[in-house]
Order: sequence, then structure tokens, then C-alpha cells
Amino acid sequence: MSNDGVNEGRRRVLTALTSVVGAAGVVGAAVPFVGSWNPSAKAKAAGAPVEVNISKIQPGQMITVEWRGKPVFVLRRTPEALASLKELDSRLRDPKSEKSVQPDYVQNEERSMEGHKDVAVLLGLCTHLGCAPSYRPDVGAEDLGGEEWLGGFFCRCHGSKYDLAGRVFQGVPAPLNLEIPPYKFLSDSMLLIGDDQGA
Repeated sequence: MSNDGVNEGRRRVLTALTSVVGAAGVVGAAVPFVGSWNPSAKAKAAGAPVEVNISKIQPGQMITVEWRGKPVFVLRRTPEALASLKELDSRLRDPKSEKSVQPDYVQNEERSMEGHKDVAVLLGLCTHLGCAPSYRPDVGAEDLGGEEWLGGFFCRCHGSKYDLAGRVFQGVPAPLNLEIPPYKFLSDSMLLIGDDQGA
């Protein structure tokens, strides 16, 4: 009778230990499995907003940054370049950007935010077939129309041309103006591309 009591006690201890080890094994297997549902660091970074310091971009200069695996042009325009935008309306396909992909807060001639008219933020992909246009600020470039060329972007692949606000010219294959991604200014020198909450 006393032997049965000892064996019963041992069984309870062994059953409890087996249950604890089994539960630990289930948790150990579940944690990586559930963790695999979350996006990887690479996937998070691919869609994450990008901070850009624009303090060193001089008037007339442009830098290219990457956001979601795509090039984004950040251009600081000169006063002369901004003034020239008004002269181009009759030669543009969509001068008021009514058909373009862009946030509402850049629905103006410069296609830029109030208080920062000199800064253009444009997705650097031609709206024809997605090639990357070249920045051509050289006014009067002979290969782009001579005196009529006031600076802008040129896609060598099929000849599409855009002005310094990313607006497409008439008579070229590209159907739309360059897209503008969501963005906001964190300060006068810091730009956040990919997030415009509170812009």
C-alpha cells in the first residue's frame, strides 16, 4: 500500500515535469512562428519615411534620395527658375496639374509647399515607362529646343521633357506630370519624404 503511494507521487511529479517541458516546447516553437508574421526589417525600411537634410543644397542644385526603392529628386530652384514657370503654361500638357498624382497641398504652379516654393520634391520616374529622367538645368540647351528650353528634366529613353516643377510638355510620350510623393518639412533644413501627417 505504501509502495502505491510512492509510485502515485512519482507519477504526479513526472506528469507535472512533462507538462512543463511540453508547454515550454510549444511556446518555444510558437514565438518564432508568430514572429514570422511581422514584416522584416528590410520590408519595414522599404516603406519607411526618409529624412533628408536639405541645408546644403544650393539654388539650382538637386540631390536624389531613395524612398520605397524609387528615386526621389529634391531640387532647390533659383528665383529665375521659379519665375520661368509662368512662361510655360501654353506648352505643357497639364499646366495646372489636374490629372497628376500629387498631394493637395502642392496644387499650385510651383507644385511645392507654401513657404518653401523653391524646393521641389518629385518622384524621379518618367510617367511614360518608368525610366529615370536626367536633370537638365542648362537654359537654352540646343539638344532640348534651344531658347525655348528653360531647364527641367529630360528622359533620354523616348524623349519626354518636364519643366522644373515636373510638369510634362506637350508632344512627348509621357502622359502625366512627374508624381509628387507625400512629404513635409520637419524644419527649414529637414524634409521627411513618405509621411505628410500634419503637413
